Amino acid sequence: MGGKCELVRRGIYKIDGSPMTLRVDVQPALYTWASERSRLDTEYLATKFPNLEAWKSGRAQPTLKQLETFASTTHTPIGFLFLQEPPIERIPIPDFRTISNSEVGRPSADLLDTIYICQQRQEWYRDYAAANGEDRASIVGAATISGDAIVTAANMRRTFEFDVGERGNSWSEAVHLLSESAEQLGVLVMVSGIVGSDTHRKLDPQEFRGFALIDERAPVVFVNGADSKAAQIFTIVHELAHILLGVSGLSNPDLYLGSDVDIEHWCNQVAAEMLVPDARLRVSYRQTDDLATELDRLAAEYRVSTLVVLRRIHDVGLMSRMQYHDAYASEHDRVMAFFAARSESGGNFYNTTPVRVSKRFARAIIANTLEGQTLYREAFRMLGFQKQATFDHLSHTLGST
Repeated sequence: MGGKCELVRRGIYKIDGSPMTLRVDVQPALYTWASERSRLDTEYLATKFPNLEAWKSGRAQPTLKQLETFASTTHTPIGFLFLQEPPIERIPIPDFRTISNSEVGRPSADLLDTIYICQQRQEWYRDYAAANGEDRASIVGAATISGDAIVTAANMRRTFEFDVGERGNSWSEAVHLLSESAEQLGVLVMVSGIVGSDTHRKLDPQEFRGFALIDERAPVVFVNGADSKAAQIFTIVHELAHILLGVSGLSNPDLYLGSDVDIEHWCNQVAAEMLVPDARLRVSYRQTDDLATELDRLAAEYRVSTLVVLRRIHDVGLMSRMQYHDAYASEHDRVMAFFAARSESGGNFYNTTPVRVSKRFARAIIANTLEGQTLYREAFRMLGFQKQATFDHLSHTLGST
C-alpha cells in the first residue's frame, strides 16, 4: 500500500490505481535543433507530429512514448533531448569542405552516423588485423604534400593498376576495379548512398562526397554512393590521395570551385592528373563546335565525368578561363538534368552489402565469426542485418567471389 501511495504522490498513478499519462518537459530549442539536424521536410514532421509547434512553444508537452518516436524519427539520441540546450556536435575528423572561406553548415545526423559506423568497422578491423599479424598498409603516408602531383599521379596509376586502358567497359566497372585494387593493398573501401543499411536514410552528395580515415592497418575510404558513378571515381582517387598523405578528412571534391585548403588542393590535383593525364589529353582532345559530344567521348575514354574532362581541358591550356566558365555552367545543367532523370534500383542485397561495408571487412568479420572469435550479434550489427539466414547467404556469396 505504501508503495502505491508513493507512486500516486509522484504522479505516476491516479488515486484509483490507473497509470497517469507521463508528460516530458523538454527545452523548446531542442525540438528545433533535432528537426534541423535530421534535415527532414518540415511538412513531413508537422504531419507526423501535429503538436510539434505546441511543444516548441511550450504550450504542450509530449508523452514519453511520443518523445521516443520523435527521437527515432529525427535520428536523435534521446538523451540529447533532456539537455538544457542543444549540444554542439563536431565532426570527429578534419573537415576540409570549407571553400573560399565560406562556412559549412551544421553536420546532419546522416553524416555523423555514417562516420561513426565507419569508425566502428575500422576499430574492429584494426584489432582483427593486429591479432592475425597483418602487415601495415604500405601506401599509408607514402607521399608528401611537397611531392610533385604529376609524379604522384603516375605512381598511383601503376600502384592501383588503373591506367587509362585498364578501367573496364563502364563507369560501374571502373569503380569496381579501382575499389578491388585498393582493397588488395589494404584499404577498406566502402561505397554507400545510405546510412548503414537503412534505405530510408539517403545520403546527400551536396553535403559531402567522401572521407578518409587513416590507420596503418585499417585505412578507410568512404564514398557517397548517392553520387553518380563518374563522380564516385574521382572521389575514390581523391580519398586515396588522402591515404597516401596519411591525413584523415571529410571532403567534397569540387574542381570548379577548388579549395583554399592546401591538402584538398593537392588531392584534387593528384586525382585529376591520375585520371586524365595532361600529356595524353593534349593528344586526345579534338577541338570542335560540338563540345558536348567531345566531352562525352573523352569522359567515356577516361571513365570520369564530363565536368572533370572540362576542367582538365582548361587546366592544360586548351580553353580560356572565360570559355571554361561559360561551358561549365551549360555542362553542369546538362549533367544535373541527366542525373535527376535517371532511375536506379537498390540492386541485389547480397551484392551491394559487401560494397557498402567493404568486401575486405565483410570477409574478415564473417570468417572471424564462424571461427567463434566474434559474436554473431556483433557481426550482424556491423554488417547491417539481423537474421542468421542472411549471414549464411552472404557468407556463401562472398565465398564464391
